[in-house]
Amino acid sequence: MPVLGLGVYKVSNDVVAGLVSHALSVGYRLIDTASMYENEEGVGKALAASTVPRSEIQVATKFWMDGLGYENTLKACTTSLARLGLEYLDLYMIHWPAPERGLYVESWRAMQKLKADGLVRSIGVCNFHAEHLDRIAESSDERPVINQVELHPWLTQEPLVRYHDDHGIVTQAWSPLARGQVLGDATLLSLASEYGLSVAQLVLRWHLQRGIAVIPKSNSTARITENSMVFGFELSEDHMALISALNKNYRTGVDPNDRN
Repeated sequence: MPVLGLGVYKVSNDVVAGLVSHALSVGYRLIDTASMYENEEGVGKALAASTVPRSEIQVATKFWMDGLGYENTLKACTTSLARLGLEYLDLYMIHWPAPERGLYVESWRAMQKLKADGLVRSIGVCNFHAEHLDRIAESSDERPVINQVELHPWLTQEPLVRYHDDHGIVTQAWSPLARGQVLGDATLLSLASEYGLSVAQLVLRWHLQRGIAVIPKSNSTARITENSMVFGFELSEDHMALISALNKNYRTGVDPNDRN
């Protein structure tokens, strides 16, 4: 899986195709969407029009909480495939565990079936705490390949990242720039200037050097290109630590235990 992908949260269906097409043209090979984003059709149009072979593009989507439960998950996947115009998904994910509903383990069984049937190549989760991952492990011999969570310099998620590393789970950051809120941070502005980078490039590089995959979202083709220019250099260990020290356990979204 590419460590850098394009996220399309809150991108309208009529705009997303152009952004995805641009991202593919400048080298992105991972596109991350979701049924809740209501733009899977637009993503599918861009994929169909692209000259990049389908086999070189990783397409990830996820189902919303109304898709929890065994049969609901099977139906949700069929619906997403139809909207995207695809025969298979590279990655399919549970969007939120909604622990009070008690259905994500059933959904996990359905996802294993989807994988066995060839409709999905890899299965993962989003916004899962360690205890939610433990419950899947207790009921299944297959762990999620990925957990996509909110993660940025103000929410470093170090205990969860260690858990992932210990269990062979990829950590992927949604909102890697805290929905743009960290772009004005004085420490980050100073460091970015020192490296001759934008703050976004600096922060994305910090993620990658931590071993964390990222899916930054933007409505700007210029910023999509800029965000891709985060390879071929490294931040010093001291500067990595300085950025990590900005953590204040600040969420731009909700705690997964509170979304049901």
